[in-house]
Amino acid sequence: MLEEHFQRVYLKFKINLYSKIFARFETREASLTAVETFCAEIIHALNNPTVNEFAQFVNISAQNATHKINSLVRKGYVAKWQSPDDKREYKLAVTDKFFLYYNISTAYVHEVVSRMSARCAPEELAVFERILETIDCELMPEVVIGRGK
Repeated sequence: MLEEHFQRVYLKFKINLYSKIFARFETREASLTAVETFCAEIIHALNNPTVNEFAQFVNISAQNATHKINSLVRKGYVAKWQSPDDKREYKLAVTDKFFLYYNISTAYVHEVVSRMSARCAPEELAVFERILETIDCELMPEVVIGRGK
């Protein structure tokens, strides 16, 4: 049952995000493809990676990564600049325009956490927070992300 509940909560967060993004398409043209959205989210999660770090994380060639990144740069969702330490490397960061998309997701997380805070005792929330921290820091070692904005 634990796995089933976890899957359902994860699915509900994803479905909420997708429905909010599609609702925005009603009033304007979609500016990012699904793959571009995933790429921008990964760049954000990796906290200013280099092009090569991004390519390695998503397991694609540097050339393919550069193509995807350049599209995001042209559309204004990612900024790319030459590393001051190593002129052969380029660093990446998401822009404020990305956060207009990303905040759709974080707003719902905030809403759910607020509901939890209103419903659960502080001791229950502390246990839940420790469980989430354990999952994040110990039980998912193959997914290492930066601590960004």
